[in-house]
Amino acid sequence: MAEWVEVQVTGLKELNDRLLALPDRLAKNALRAAVNAAAQTIRKEAKLRAPKQTGTLKRALYAKQIRERSGIDKQTYFVSVRTGAKRGKDGKKDDSQDAYYWKFVEFGTVNMAAKPFLRPAFEAKKRDAVVAMAAKLRQRIEKVQGGQP
Repeated sequence: MAEWVEVQVTGLKELNDRLLALPDRLAKNALRAAVNAAAQTIRKEAKLRAPKQTGTLKRALYAKQIRERSGIDKQTYFVSVRTGAKRGKDGKKDDSQDAYYWKFVEFGTVNMAAKPFLRPAFEAKKRDAVVAMAAKLRQRIEKVQGGQP
C-alpha cells in the first residue's frame, strides 16, 4: 500500500531559472541527481529508525527513481523496503534483503503494536531533504555552467 507524498518547493526561483536555461538532457540529469539526494536523506533516516533484530529491515531499505513518472521537468523517487527473495546468478535463493514483514512493523497488526520508521523518517527529514536537493541542484548547475552564477 504505497502512499504518494508530493512536496512543493518554493523560494528557489533563481535556481529554477538557471535549471531552465540548461539544455534538456543536462537539466534532467541535474534534477534527477537533486531528487536522488533528497530521497537518500529520507532513506538514511529511515535506516536509523528501523528496529534492528536481524538487520534485514535496515538492509532492505532503498530509494528508487520511477521512470514512468519522471521526465525533463519532473523526477519521482520513492523510498521503500525490498520484499521477496531473489535468486543469484548461481540459482540459489538469497533472502538476505527480504523484509516482507515491514508493513507489520510500520503499521502494526491486531497482535502487534505499530513501530513506524518510514513515516517518521519522512516527517523528521523532509526539510533536510529539500536543502539537500537544492544544494545538489546548485552544485550540478554550477558544474555545467563552469562555476558561473
